[in-house]
Formats: sequence, structure tokens, C-alpha cells
Amino acid sequence: MSEPASVLVVAHQTAATGALLDAVRERAARGPARFHLVVPRQPHGMHKLVDPLEAGEEEAQRVLREALPLLSRAAGHDVSGSIGDAEPLMAIQDAVNLGAYDEIIISTLPLGISRWLKLDLISKARALGLPVTHVAAPEKVQAPTAV
Repeated sequence: MSEPASVLVVAHQTAATGALLDAVRERAARGPARFHLVVPRQPHGMHKLVDPLEAGEEEAQRVLREALPLLSRAAGHDVSGSIGDAEPLMAIQDAVNLGAYDEIIISTLPLGISRWLKLDLISKARALGLPVTHVAAPEKVQAPTAV
């Protein structure tokens, strides 16, 4: 029996949306997989310049607390999680360098709203050499809430 695939999931505002939960459910149905959610910090206002390494930590922790139970249910087992760098590509690179991932799922806000898409995050993540699945939320999302 082979090892389960290791899947890096990267999301923030969309971490508990139906589209991402469906993508995790679908990936889990394709074969054994372990999932790890990385939530990049999102400093706001002057914090982007003054203290980007500390700012956004509390918000990212909240996202993890609320999204991990939902993602775990979708995966059919516990999903682990951590907080990543404020720059989403750096968060992905850090995770890939520290872990042995086989694929990446990136969840973004829709085109026109998503800063990550404006940064061309999907193409840049694909340049790391791993298969990347992009999941876009269908519309602007509210903060996730655990059910």
C-alpha cells in the first residue's frame, strides 16, 4: 500500500467556503491524501509596513480555528494547519521547503476581487514544480463560521 499524497491547501478568506470544501472532498475521494492548511497572515493598513511579521496573526488563527473542523469533515480525517508568511507565495514556498508535498490546492476570492490572482499567484506556484489546483470562491465571502 502506498503512502497517502500530501496536499498543501492555501487559503485565507476562502478557507471555509463550499468551493474549497468540495475540492478537498473530491481530492480525498480520488485516493488517500493528507491535507495541511496554510493561512497567510494578512496585515492591514500601516501594519503592512510597520510590523508585517506580527500583524494578522490573530485573524489567521481565527481562520484556522474555524476552517480546520470543516476541512477535516470534508477530508474524512483531521487536517493540520499553520499560519504562513504575509506574502502568499512566500507562505507556499516556506511550506513546500519544510514539508514534502505532492500537490497544492489554492483557494482565492473571485477574479476582480482577489489580490492573489492580481499577483499571478497560481502561475508562480506552478513554477515550483508541483501540480496546482485553483479553486475560486463564486463571490465575495464573509468570514468563515464553524458549523
